[in-house]
Amino acid sequence: MFNAKSYQEAYSHYTDLLQNEEAYSPAMLLKMAYITEGMGNYEDASLYLSKYYDHNPSQKVISKIKSLTDQPDLKGYTISDRAQFFKFLTDYQQPITGTFALLLVISLILVFVKHKTRQPKYMIPSAIIIILAFLSNNLLIAPQSGIIKESPTIIMGQPTAAGKFIDKVNPGHRVIIKSSEDMWYRIEWEGQDAYVKKNAVSKL
Repeated sequence: MFNAKSYQEAYSHYTDLLQNEEAYSPAMLLKMAYITEGMGNYEDASLYLSKYYDHNPSQKVISKIKSLTDQPDLKGYTISDRAQFFKFLTDYQQPITGTFALLLVISLILVFVKHKTRQPKYMIPSAIIIILAFLSNNLLIAPQSGIIKESPTIIMGQPTAAGKFIDKVNPGHRVIIKSSEDMWYRIEWEGQDAYVKKNAVSKL
């Protein structure tokens, strides 16, 4: 349908897949961004591009989101070697953890088969693999991110309207969601904990 330029029909199917089945591909997100931009719905176009950015972070995507939101100084979009490496680890968390588990089984078999099992030094590799498997299974989890969608959005220091005012921003900024507290999300904003109302943020 998309190739036939039946964009409305294609978008309807894409939306159904994304919302009801939680299934999508990076290519589908780009097509949804293209369609919604053509409809003048820059908010949704930015949302789909930001979700696409999770899979393919690049300066080109950031520049497009900035142009759609008309904000040259968007926060939450960073490309660094460290971030890229962590993304690689989180993308392949299950294979990495599975590899450590397999190595652990092999290590334990070798320890018990050998005649030197009573010597503690032969247990050290198994202990190291156990620690690595634990870290891989529990720490290699991508943080929940979201995008500011309300204009304007008030960022507070506490989960209350009477709390400390931190900032007032427009849609497009990307935030890390740390937890949920009633009608508020606790987020990371410029290196500190802050709060925004849930209806002002779309989860990615």
